[in-house]
Amino acid sequence: MDLNNVNVEEIVRQVLLSMEEKGQGAAAQPVPGTASAAGGTKSVPKTARVAMLTALEHYDIREFPIPEVGDDDILVKVEGCGICGTDAHEFKRDPFGLIPVALGHEGTGEIVRMGKNVKKDSAGKDLHIGDKVVTCMIFKDNPDITMFDLNKQNVGGADVYGLLPDDDIHLNGWFSDYIFIRGGSTVFNVSDLDLYSRILIEPCAVLIHAVERAKSTGILRFNSRVAVQGCGPIGLICIAILRTMGIQNIIAVDGEQKRLDFAKKLGASGTVNFKEFKGIEALTEGVKAAFGGYLADFAFQCTGSPAGHSNIYKFIRNGGGLCELGFFINGGDATINPHFDICSKEITTVGSWVYTLRDYATTFDFLKSAKRIGLPMEKLITHTFPLDQINEAHKTNLAMSGLKIAIINQ
Repeated sequence: MDLNNVNVEEIVRQVLLSMEEKGQGAAAQPVPGTASAAGGTKSVPKTARVAMLTALEHYDIREFPIPEVGDDDILVKVEGCGICGTDAHEFKRDPFGLIPVALGHEGTGEIVRMGKNVKKDSAGKDLHIGDKVVTCMIFKDNPDITMFDLNKQNVGGADVYGLLPDDDIHLNGWFSDYIFIRGGSTVFNVSDLDLYSRILIEPCAVLIHAVERAKSTGILRFNSRVAVQGCGPIGLICIAILRTMGIQNIIAVDGEQKRLDFAKKLGASGTVNFKEFKGIEALTEGVKAAFGGYLADFAFQCTGSPAGHSNIYKFIRNGGGLCELGFFINGGDATINPHFDICSKEITTVGSWVYTLRDYATTFDFLKSAKRIGLPMEKLITHTFPLDQINEAHKTNLAMSGLKIAIINQ
């Protein structure tokens, strides 16, 4: 080659131009799962699978187009979602009259598209493509609740993803490949939590709220003797929160030994299996014995059973307190004796239902604290299923074969 006849500057210009064109081509067609340099989004398919409850005890996997994301909307690729007792009620009885409906409200996933107006989450934390998020509620009809209100009102009057009536979008629940988060919804950036912790946020918020309600009585203290009746996921999480607060004298009451065994791993100091006692008097003596001859200072009733509510007053000392949180839906009437159960003992009772937005923020810190002190919260999730096995997952939940059942997307 005659170097005297070579235009070096022209060669360099052509090489740089070629490299630039290749880079533009890569940006125009982002690799799935990676950020796009051109649009600030992640590549997504044109359609998404949704587990639609179409009849009692039956889901169909249906496919719907993914809509365009508006300026205030967020599209989330679902990673997982827990199965709640509310899902079980809907699966068995449809008490809210929503069928056909896309369920799943204990979900979490990754932002893949977001509107230009979306900058921060409901707590003021920055949001970006790739962040892991959860939703809380959609506020639209109650002017007394703002996006991060600190008032005492819970959010029971708001809408929730996973219990929305079906519409022309369909991507309304977390039992799906993607969920479409509308403008005006609450959303929290929880990228600093692992997948199982994120799946447990919603049920943990229920118990954070219950414990805050209990604290409002002035009776629940560091050295209180606390009885927790009902050791499904709700009661077990209650025990973990109490233990994280430093309360050490916690007695778990349930009829399933495997649940009572796990209650000890989450912080219970003792357990009482009600199947080993005949009659409420004998059971009360069993609770007293577990507390070293004392009745409880405070009790949490987590069973959702009217008989459980009737019994728990007997476990509480004069001047003690009770938080009832087991009845998310109408579970029937309970029989108590107002004189003996409430008046003569001067029991202070509070009810608890769902949560506030502040409780969500507190929940994130609780999960981190529980991990730091070695509570095995992640082991609450005992069974996982892919989306296309959602009917089997719900039947496993109804059979009480494990503790927490979850759908984990592949």
